[in-house]
Amino acid sequence: MDDLETRELRYFVAVAEELHFGRAAVRLGIAQPPLSRAISQLERRLGVRLLDRDRRGASLTEAGEVMLREARAALGAVAAAARRTQRAGETKRPLVLVTKAGASYELLQQLLDALAGEPGAAPIEILLCEVGEQAGLLRDGRADVALMHRPFDDFAGFDTQDLQVESQIALLPAGHPLASRDRLTLAEVRDVPDLPIARWPRLDGSYPDGPGPEVHTQSQLAQLVALGRTLLVIPASSRAWQWPDHVAVPVVDAPEVTTVIAWPPSSHSPAIAALVRSAAGLRGTSSPAAATQLKSGAS
Repeated sequence: MDDLETRELRYFVAVAEELHFGRAAVRLGIAQPPLSRAISQLERRLGVRLLDRDRRGASLTEAGEVMLREARAALGAVAAAARRTQRAGETKRPLVLVTKAGASYELLQQLLDALAGEPGAAPIEILLCEVGEQAGLLRDGRADVALMHRPFDDFAGFDTQDLQVESQIALLPAGHPLASRDRLTLAEVRDVPDLPIARWPRLDGSYPDGPGPEVHTQSQLAQLVALGRTLLVIPASSRAWQWPDHVAVPVVDAPEVTTVIAWPPSSHSPAIAALVRSAAGLRGTSSPAAATQLKSGAS
């Protein structure tokens, strides 16, 4: 079998996502007959049926589900290769470091200060993202390195270096009775009828079951906590974006969170290597006992 072409993959992904040849043709800017022929030719070459067709549209077969997943990954890899190649050809380009907004703030500031004192260090551009977006930005070439968090983020396929271990805190509305506590347990924060825990998306984009509101952005969470609608257990360093209407209380038995610097394994960039070495030199541990000093209200 001949190698698949990126054009074929783009055509198939459009049809698989639209589940309608007419809409897919409009999306691609081509006529429907050549699109239908291209998909039929792709099925003949692969020797499997990818789509079941009827008058209402199309549906994916089991083989089509696999093809959609693999085609997206392949197209993403091609786009990432183009971005990285273009960036490598730029003179005096900055390294793009992606991190979740509000997370690991002190560590990031220490890293930037350390790099500022390194002769010849590459300039750093900070790309702030929302929860769970670092891996995608690193894979598609829009970022060179990422600050991520174990056990929450997706590290598949990356080289990594652990940087810092920290405890977690419960972020609460200032007027709630639990906000006056010096410390809490997971059982206590999970059993608050009037203040259900907010639900972040999983790595696959779905949300866990529960009564708490679905949140995706830091701004959503901050406002919902301030309004007394939710609480959340998060890494202690995330309290950098805490509002005056919030209180952070240590959760003494919550699993520790590790801040990790990650980069593509294919990278041979001396600038990325220097950045990772500088970050590794800042490694430290925030113990649960130290986290009990984090409780504050409008500080």
